[in-house]
Amino acid sequence: MLTGTPFIPESITVHLGTPDSNAANVTLSFPSYVKNVASSEIFPTWPEAALRANIYAITTFALNRVYTEWYRSRGYDFDITATTQFDQKFINGREYFQNISYLVDELFNDYVRRQGSVEPLFTAFCNGTTTTCSGLSQWGTVTLANRGLTPYEILQYYYGSDIDIVKNAPVKTNLPSYPGIVLRSGSAGNDVRSVQIYLNRISGNYPAIPKIPSADGIFDQETENAVRKFQEVFGLQVTGAVDQATWYRITYIYTSVKRIAELDSEGVRYDEIENQYTEDLKIGMQSIEVSVLQYYLAVIGAYYAAVEPVEITGYFGEKTERSVKSFQRVFGLPQTGEVDRATRNDLYRAYQGIVDSVPPKYTAVALYPGTVLREGVSGESVRIIQEYLTYINRTYNNIPAVNNTGYFGPLTKQSVIAFQRQFGIDATGIVGAVTWDKIAEVYSDLRYGFDKRPYQNPGYTITG
Repeated sequence: MLTGTPFIPESITVHLGTPDSNAANVTLSFPSYVKNVASSEIFPTWPEAALRANIYAITTFALNRVYTEWYRSRGYDFDITATTQFDQKFINGREYFQNISYLVDELFNDYVRRQGSVEPLFTAFCNGTTTTCSGLSQWGTVTLANRGLTPYEILQYYYGSDIDIVKNAPVKTNLPSYPGIVLRSGSAGNDVRSVQIYLNRISGNYPAIPKIPSADGIFDQETENAVRKFQEVFGLQVTGAVDQATWYRITYIYTSVKRIAELDSEGVRYDEIENQYTEDLKIGMQSIEVSVLQYYLAVIGAYYAAVEPVEITGYFGEKTERSVKSFQRVFGLPQTGEVDRATRNDLYRAYQGIVDSVPPKYTAVALYPGTVLREGVSGESVRIIQEYLTYINRTYNNIPAVNNTGYFGPLTKQSVIAFQRQFGIDATGIVGAVTWDKIAEVYSDLRYGFDKRPYQNPGYTITG
């Protein structure tokens, strides 16, 4: 969950022993977990202000474990343990005190955070009698409550005056932070930006890992270099791509160097989790991300008879919603008509499967390679774009011709920018799906006299 704004998980999985013990796991609703811990850790006869302060601490501690994927990032299949040696006291199957149960129903979606930070604070606590710590003293809260302090003032007493209590956080299904697809050179999106931000922070403690100059969500050569060095430093297979093992090692080390799972956390700032790209797409939206979605649907719809094709307009209307639902039906996803991470990943896989498997004779105009092209990249896809731009230059001489070297240098970037300006595309000098598609369209019209983009007339159908 470290890649986004915190929320309350619908459920939490508890390991009934120390992390490496051969104990069972139990999964229960998050409020039930908090009720169990609160009934096991504190006394129902305490003043209500003390009970509330302790419930805030218990809830926030658990949320910190979930948010940082403290155990899952290290390969465990649970969120928290049942032992106070590592976490909080949980007694499987126990009954709850009625007044504590009522309070948890009111408070379970509130949590403590440090002002200016996003993550739930690691609200360390101890009983204050047999054990003491730098965090909250459970018995101490009773004394403070009897002095008339409010729950917030009690929390401030132990955790500092610079805390907030977030109220009514949304409840959502907790999904793994790993995006589900390998991130590699040319990948783009919020997950890539997260990797770039994490690696740049990690490099402050491990200077052998080079800084990534621009954390812009595009997996460029500098990002690949940093990933390779990270993998080398931490004993992973050196591929330069971020698979599941590398993703979770990055998030674990990032959590460690920022001390996010410690009371003296450096904190996660809003700008570190801010989405550069629209995360979920739905009807009524209009953006470049919708255009990219429509491009994928258009290509997939040309090769899969059961997927309804769609025009590339940039507006997510009813036709796009129907197309998304048809794709979700074919690929066994919930037919919501909205594009979440699971749908987006399957769209990418389906599209990439077409790119990899459709015979070249059926694609007089090349398909977008599925990865972003920018300055510094090299390969056959760059050579193709250079060829198309050079042909387009015959008619549009304001768009510079470039040599078909296969290397995306400054002259190629200049030509791409000129093309984008000519055809009303954001002049970034970067070739994503939308720019590629427009270059292919103009090239096809000029060379063949009509549109021969693959999704217009593929002559090849996938029936599976």
